[in-house]
Amino acid sequence: MEKFDKFCQSCGMPMEMDPDKGGTNTDGSKNVKYCSYCYQSGSFKDNFTSAGEMVNLVRSKLKEMGYGPIKRWFYSSNIPRLERWKN
Repeated sequence: MEKFDKFCQSCGMPMEMDPDKGGTNTDGSKNVKYCSYCYQSGSFKDNFTSAGEMVNLVRSKLKEMGYGPIKRWFYSSNIPRLERWKN
């Protein structure tokens, strides 16, 4: 069994919340670092170049889901420290 990261290393979503339990690599194998919302067929589904763009997307999605401002901040505050955005 593959070891999955606890959180997507792009958006920060808990991997257990991903219905597909991970994205896919170019060869169709499961990717264990990134969720299926962020990563498919070996590439990111968005064209984001900064963590700030992902933070804005995540906060807007959480707002759509009914999360208040404190929870939106809490769930998105670690995004800049995720593997995709470190550089």
